[in-house]
Amino acid sequence: MPNNGDRVEGASSSVDNALRLLELIGEHQIIRVSEAAELLGVARSTAHRLLGALRRRGFVLQDKPNGVYRPGPVLNEIGLAAIGRIDIRLVARPVLEELSEQTQETVSLSLLEGRNVRFVDGVESPRSVRVGNRTGLVLPAHCTAAGKAILAALPRIELSRRYQDRDLIARTPASIATWEQLEEELDQVRRCGYALNAEEGEEGICAVAAAVRDLTDAPLASLAVVLPATRMAQADAATFVPLLMKAVETVQRLLRAQL
Repeated sequence: MPNNGDRVEGASSSVDNALRLLELIGEHQIIRVSEAAELLGVARSTAHRLLGALRRRGFVLQDKPNGVYRPGPVLNEIGLAAIGRIDIRLVARPVLEELSEQTQETVSLSLLEGRNVRFVDGVESPRSVRVGNRTGLVLPAHCTAAGKAILAALPRIELSRRYQDRDLIARTPASIATWEQLEEELDQVRRCGYALNAEEGEEGICAVAAAVRDLTDAPLASLAVVLPATRMAQADAATFVPLLMKAVETVQRLLRAQL
């Protein structure tokens, strides 16, 4: 019959394997049961049991039965807690100012709140005809480039959880109105790495945006270049993308340097 020491040693081994498994998920972003078993040096049944326990606790997500495992919301919450003392607005502010100077357009920093996106900071274009500072404004995420950039970066299971009823509010005639349209749009965002808005949230306003991600690749916020529709046909949006992506990379680097 096993003694107390045997039980403690077995529990310690299980904890070690679970913690190592979390490290592997963070490193690989996606992992299969067979890969987990090989990397941990344990039986497939053990790896499956550990992943199942982590899934039940929200540390990992599984898009479908027998599918791969990805970082879950609890890992993201831990990451957010770690940067909870860091005001992302203070970190991003000089980057916003530089991006606005480079593009000569209004730029914004936004956060996702449920199905909405909130503009938490911005720098206004110096041009006479411009989009005003949108700080404090809240709009449906699917109607903005800023929101779509973040939605596209969410795990699909989390996206489905937020839109269980599949109902979308249209703000303008150009707004995405159906779930099928939104899925198609978000697939395009994932392919190209940035999102576009052509008068979908407000008539006369267009934007291009990209998500700011944390160490687990989860979206924290988004940066957007926002300008009057008269100055941006969608075909011209790509001219802003290199500057936008460089700004996003800079914010991510600055945030990670403070962790």
